[in-house]
Amino acid sequence: MGKTYERIDGRLRTFIEAQPMFFTATAPLAGDGTINLSPKGLRGSFAVLDELTVAYLDFAGSNAETVAHLRENGRITLMWCAFAGPPNIVRVHGRGEPVFRDDPRWPELMGHFPDIDPGLHGLRAIVVVRAELIRDTCGYAVPLMTYEADRDLHGRRFAREDDASLSAYFAGKEHVATSIDGLPGLPLPLPPTPAR
Repeated sequence: MGKTYERIDGRLRTFIEAQPMFFTATAPLAGDGTINLSPKGLRGSFAVLDELTVAYLDFAGSNAETVAHLRENGRITLMWCAFAGPPNIVRVHGRGEPVFRDDPRWPELMGHFPDIDPGLHGLRAIVVVRAELIRDTCGYAVPLMTYEADRDLHGRRFAREDDASLSAYFAGKEHVATSIDGLPGLPLPLPPTPAR
């Protein structure tokens, strides 16, 4: 049976932080808009900021649907599945916000991700999520799978980009500055990467 939690702490926090990947789901307000579901990974790119707030790094990609939906309405659900160990699924439903490089909160937020080189993966935003509903369920039907390692392809691909070339890359992608449904996505050109 599922259980509702008042905060992210103890066993729940330990479980979330141990998972090598999670999923995000967002949607526009329009009833016929495109729902987005994204896998997120890379060890060290997720952090629990406090008992009701989490954050993850938003890296370079071909789309910016999550960013666009959050800019429009802020609704987001994050989900973790136990692919190893005891079965469990945890969902955090809440309100999210993309924090961009020129935001004064950027340096402090980056301090929660000490093992990530911001230049390696084309880091474009930090998504901060404030939990409104925290629940877990059994996860009995989730298969057992073995985590081997993070793929290094993303880091190798985007490590060769600087701020200008990364902005040009994004400008050439159809659904980065605007979403599939035409919502504002990533602000371009990107602000410069702050010194660490």
